[in-house]
Amino acid sequence: MKKFLLGLLCFLCLVIATLYLTGYGYILKAVAMVYGTGHTTTFLDDYTYFDNRTIAKSSAAQPWAISLDYNKTPETPELQNAHQKYGTVAFLIIKGDSIWHEQYFDNYNSKSMSNSFSMAKSYVSALLGRAIADGYIKSLDQKVSDFFPEYKEGLGAQLTVGDLSSMASGLDWDESYYNPFSITTRAYFDKEFREKMLHLKITSPPGKSFKYLSGNTFLLGMVLEKATGKTLTQYLTESLWQPMGCESDALWQLDSEESGLEKAYCCIASNARDFARLGKLYRDHGKWNGKQLLDSTFVATSVQPRFAESPQYGYGWWLLDYKGIHFFMMRGHLGQYVIANLTDDVIIVRLGHHTASKPSEEIIYPQDIYDYIDEAYKMLGFRI
Repeated sequence: MKKFLLGLLCFLCLVIATLYLTGYGYILKAVAMVYGTGHTTTFLDDYTYFDNRTIAKSSAAQPWAISLDYNKTPETPELQNAHQKYGTVAFLIIKGDSIWHEQYFDNYNSKSMSNSFSMAKSYVSALLGRAIADGYIKSLDQKVSDFFPEYKEGLGAQLTVGDLSSMASGLDWDESYYNPFSITTRAYFDKEFREKMLHLKITSPPGKSFKYLSGNTFLLGMVLEKATGKTLTQYLTESLWQPMGCESDALWQLDSEESGLEKAYCCIASNARDFARLGKLYRDHGKWNGKQLLDSTFVATSVQPRFAESPQYGYGWWLLDYKGIHFFMMRGHLGQYVIANLTDDVIIVRLGHHTASKPSEEIIYPQDIYDYIDEAYKMLGFRI
């Protein structure tokens, strides 16, 4: 038995040494953080295991109005089942500018933070729109090579900031969340990622077709940092978070405190009420309580597909035409959603631990998205 344990210890030491020597030491952090806490993937409060930068709340907070019919309509049995099945922690229905329905589970409340995961991509796209309006960036067609000469040669010379926002870069990136050796996993757990991003290649012509890659938004975040001379956190705070009257501080995950690079493709930790505000801003064509924070033309472009053959994505927003209504969505890992549309003045926010599985990669959206829409509309008394 002692020989077995000694052999096992030697084997583990060899594995650990090999991972570090081959540049995969981050896998050890991933294993300890995920499996060591009883999870099988990243999780809602994993932001506490990383360095973060604070997105400061507004000094003139603008609380959501509460509807006169607040929580008067009970959830449908189907919605209740979805909450239980997928581990919902927050569910909001906003009608007009008022919270009409609000529920929290698993000891979460209206102030509880949770990880947005890829919902952050919609914020970064919004910051691109603001940077264009502020004159930091010329247009969606400005070349990335204007900011990073590493992209002046080959296919990279064609790459625009709009290509990054619309997921049409041709970037060499493996969008795999469960492969420990993929660059997506490395980007989540590794440190000092700035130089690694600039060594990635463009392997297919940019601007030709949609392919969802987190690296696109990561690089776009670096462009915004370079163009504005500000961190993404600072720019988001002053240009959107505080002007929208957000009531709570939020956190944006960093690759490391030393490097200070926001993980632009993910990982803003906030609460359901404050996440809903970006949905309202886009629903209201970039205007917040009478003040134009984003150009209305940019907003309109963002929530329409760039490519006819890929109607599911615009510029930083997922799109869904469902039962005659055009929905646009912030969407993150494990079923984080802010769902809005221009037709009915409705915003649906869902945060939680799990999402429905998809039977194949050809299926764009999991069933739970449709469930949340259907049941919210039933509760509102709308036909859909």
